[in-house]
Amino acid sequence: MIPFLHKTYKEYVFVTRMNGQRNMRFFCFGRSNQLYMSFSEEGPCEELSGDGQLSTFNEWILPAKEFDGMWESLIYESGLKKRLLRYAASALLFTEKGVNPFLVSWNRIVLLYGPPGTGKTSLCKALAQKLSIRFNSRYPQCQLVEVNAHSLFSKWFSESGKLVAKLFQKIQEMVEEENNLVFVLIDEVESLAAARKAALSGSEPSDSIRVVNALLTQLDKLKCSPNVIILTTSNITAAIDIAFVDRADIKAYVGPPTLEARYEILRSCLQELIRTGIISNFQDFDNLVLPNYSTLKEKLNAADIQEGQAPVDLYKQLLEAAQACEGLSGRSLRKLPFLAHAALSNPCGCHANKFLSAMIDTATRERSELLD
Repeated sequence: MIPFLHKTYKEYVFVTRMNGQRNMRFFCFGRSNQLYMSFSEEGPCEELSGDGQLSTFNEWILPAKEFDGMWESLIYESGLKKRLLRYAASALLFTEKGVNPFLVSWNRIVLLYGPPGTGKTSLCKALAQKLSIRFNSRYPQCQLVEVNAHSLFSKWFSESGKLVAKLFQKIQEMVEEENNLVFVLIDEVESLAAARKAALSGSEPSDSIRVVNALLTQLDKLKCSPNVIILTTSNITAAIDIAFVDRADIKAYVGPPTLEARYEILRSCLQELIRTGIISNFQDFDNLVLPNYSTLKEKLNAADIQEGQAPVDLYKQLLEAAQACEGLSGRSLRKLPFLAHAALSNPCGCHANKFLSAMIDTATRERSELLD
């Protein structure tokens, strides 16, 4: 439960949509002078097309239980997450204060781009979750709509643009509720915003031009709605139409993890395996807490450091593992501890040093397979 102080008692009714029906359910409740928020446990709702085909979008009521802890688990270069939070705060503030959009322009569109496996989609979902909690006093209702781009392409010529317009018409209905903050996530946005220049050259079907035109038109319409933020990701920015890129307020590169980020990811993984007892702890350190990267550097630079000290050797080995993972994506790093454990001949009660040795070997193998 997450407390929000200085609020009078109030019940909030959340409206969800499933198969075209509007369903109400109570989601937040208050007691004395505190308002408490509970996480939604229902998971995503799917909006099915009229002919029962692939759903056009999934919908979550935020904050959702399945996104709990996701924001803290994502580790990027310093400042990226803060930059996104400050951007959202400014976008909503400018709207609240009534800044003239013809004089100062902002579109509430975020574009995260970079290679696969760097956590762009997870960052979008975690950002929506974080903002739903941070701005709860202004927007007691929050929804995340994840667009299924592939479902918007029809085998019938010229129908795809109409499907895009139909989808955004439903989103427009959601944002008409002033107390509802809506996040629209378009993963692999190049699917919907493919460069029209390629279509004109004949390398792409001409129907894709209608899709891009429809998308841009709908985004311009949503610009007038103060309570919507568009979150998009892409692996291939060169394939995105320049008109869409120009509309994005923030274009943030999400690249492979740095050494510090790799160390922090592996540290959190190892700490979790120690907590669950999958990895044996040191006998003299029952509550061993692995240091973060900056603290580790201070320890290693200390004049009184001695070789052979059990925890110090472990810290160095963890740093060595992070160095061995250069070139691996964040997604691969999160899988690495599992693969290393699966490679052990005797995984029961494995000591941390032995496990880290196995993880270094596994990382080396993963990198060689990646290069091949």
